[in-house]
Amino acid sequence: MYKILIMKEPKQEYKPIRLNRYIANASACTRREADQLIKEGKIRVNGKIVTELGTKVKRSDTVEWNEKKLQARRKIYLLLNKPKGFISTVKNTEAPRHVIQLVKNACKERIYPINQLDREDTGLLLFTNDGDLTRKLTAPTYRKSQVFRINLNKPLSEEHLKLIKKGIKIENEVIEVPNIRWADEKDKTNIGIELLSHKNRVVKRIFKQLGYKVIKVDRVLLKFFK
Repeated sequence: MYKILIMKEPKQEYKPIRLNRYIANASACTRREADQLIKEGKIRVNGKIVTELGTKVKRSDTVEWNEKKLQARRKIYLLLNKPKGFISTVKNTEAPRHVIQLVKNACKERIYPINQLDREDTGLLLFTNDGDLTRKLTAPTYRKSQVFRINLNKPLSEEHLKLIKKGIKIENEVIEVPNIRWADEKDKTNIGIELLSHKNRVVKRIFKQLGYKVIKVDRVLLKFFK
């Protein structure tokens, strides 16, 4: 049901890094929160309190917060084929039918889902504990594509297919669609669509704007794994 990837960090990761990044990676806080800890004098490096933002540390340095040694966590990337009927919001992870329940035994690290799917949607869902990757994948400028297979309540007309491919405007943004086609020429309610936008529910909003209801959504490809 899921595949876990524990990726080896590249050599450049062993060079000195900013202290706030080291803290964030080790404690699951944000870099901004780490900066606040540094300014408040709560961080020690090799036994000495450090308050200067921008300080860099090496892997061999000893970093402590509240007299507790911080250790950089291994970065986890887990890919789940999400089944129908599970929620994937970052909040309320204790809910009985949350996707976290499906991967809770996959690793010891605390991981969370990125680019959520609705409860009734299925398909690929990425989990990680990598804050840098999370910020990259959720940034408005992120443009790697994802591919969905969807079912509509009525056949998609050729006119609307061409219109979507040209780009539909949603909230003052033209949604780029590199590719869209009927997945089955005999059943034009069955559509394959590739999107560059990772906005929440964007695939449903495209078709709703043209008078269609999306009956089924299955995310079949995330191209940042290509």
